[in-house]
Amino acid sequence: MTAFAFVGAALAEIAGCFAFWAWLRLGKSAWWIAPGIASLCIFAYLLTLPDADQAGRSYAAYGGVYIAAAVIWLWIAEGAKPDRWDLLGTTVCLVGAAIIYFGPRSGNIV
Repeated sequence: MTAFAFVGAALAEIAGCFAFWAWLRLGKSAWWIAPGIASLCIFAYLLTLPDADQAGRSYAAYGGVYIAAAVIWLWIAEGAKPDRWDLLGTTVCLVGAAIIYFGPRSGNIV
């Protein structure tokens, strides 16, 4: 369930932010804002679904998934093929996200 929530949240966040990008940077109609806002509301809801004791930890782990989704968006929606640095950075972020989300918790800071 967490993976689906994170992927859905990433798609909703990117779509919502792109709606504003299209309006402000690409000269699209201001009507793009309405579905953008709806998409950002869906993003916020989906980010509440993962089973985590702390919101911050869930958000931090989600960040890696968001980065991967943004690189996929770059490739599919914008037609710019990711280079090896995009892929390496995405991999590092996903590994970091997995460590944050699945790491054992002892209650100690260090």
